[in-house]
Amino acid sequence: MIRINLLPFRTIRKKENIRQQLSIFLLSTVFLSIALVYFNISLNGKINNLHSEIEKTKKDLDDYQKIRKEIADIRDRLTILKKKTGVITNLELNRKEPIHLLDVMTDMVVANRMWFTSFEKQEDMVNIEGVALDNKTVADFMTRLEGTKLFANVNLKTLKQKKLQNYNLNSFQIACKKVSL
Repeated sequence: MIRINLLPFRTIRKKENIRQQLSIFLLSTVFLSIALVYFNISLNGKINNLHSEIEKTKKDLDDYQKIRKEIADIRDRLTILKKKTGVITNLELNRKEPIHLLDVMTDMVVANRMWFTSFEKQEDMVNIEGVALDNKTVADFMTRLEGTKLFANVNLKTLKQKKLQNYNLNSFQIACKKVSL
């Protein structure tokens, strides 16, 4: 009978098996390390890209803030300009009003019987002070004022007798409301 010793074959096979498992373990560790390094590098790249985007966004935001301030300044200047043009337009519309008012007043005066000493217009109120020869002249003047469509609420404030250079004159104050045309 032939005897075969299988023991050394089994030990060699065991050693080979251990070597193979060790190689697989080392190769797996190397591949895993490579995968982790690659993953780490890609994440760092993404982080750097996000940081650069954040910086770019902050720079854009600063630029937009400057533009927003410029727009606000322009709006403020535009508002001031609109107010100024409104005032100019209002002055242009109302520039002929005092001339018209004085023209109407000269037509209302009773000639050679009364004279104005003061004439004042504030907003829509007109205050007239003057002297007249008699009470009838003041009454005629008030009637003429009421007869125009330019004045309303014609009121006699005071009527006093006044002596001026040996003449007895009547000093008067009249207040009336100017009606807008």
